[in-house]
Amino acid sequence: MSDPVRIYGDQKSGNCLKVKWTADHLGLAYDWQNVDVLKGETRTEDFLAINPAGQVPCLVRQDGRILAQSNAIIFHLAEGTALVPEDRFDVAKMLEWMFWEQYSHEPFIAVRRFQKAYQGLADEDIDSDLLAKGRRALGVMEMRLLSRDFIVAETLTLADISLVAYTRVADEGGFDLADFSNVKAWVNRVEDALAIAPGEGRFSG
Repeated sequence: MSDPVRIYGDQKSGNCLKVKWTADHLGLAYDWQNVDVLKGETRTEDFLAINPAGQVPCLVRQDGRILAQSNAIIFHLAEGTALVPEDRFDVAKMLEWMFWEQYSHEPFIAVRRFQKAYQGLADEDIDSDLLAKGRRALGVMEMRLLSRDFIVAETLTLADISLVAYTRVADEGGFDLADFSNVKAWVNRVEDALAIAPGEGRFSG
């Protein structure tokens, strides 16, 4: 039997948890290597030899090939499974939402959460655009979920895993999901589907 893949990640990071949740949901064997971003462990010589970008998550395959970027990793892990739609257009739609998550969602919701929860910044010391743009992103999701249970298909796909990672902890960045009832209900559905524990990935002080 070949060795399991190695996943380098920090469980404080939603981007890293996406990879863990995908692997767990699919029943894949993996060796989790914890890398503490706040302690500078992504900047060590050993880690930079694995990923010169100095970022987690990072996947090392059994054959030694290395893959970075959370959404690329989960797509690689899940290709050919029920987490990727069979219809080619739906696959493209799933990728559309995954690209949108990294460009129009994570930069505002995750960044504001980090500054507020982990850096302890007061609201007045945080760029006000982050709150406005994060709420706009949640509003886009709210409209998408008006008449559907999941983002792309009738069942869970990688688009849902990608987007739930930081949406579920958006309150830690000052975003009130009570204002987005469809999004809040969707978060509960995705957490149930992935068997995510309520406190998993939350700021612990």
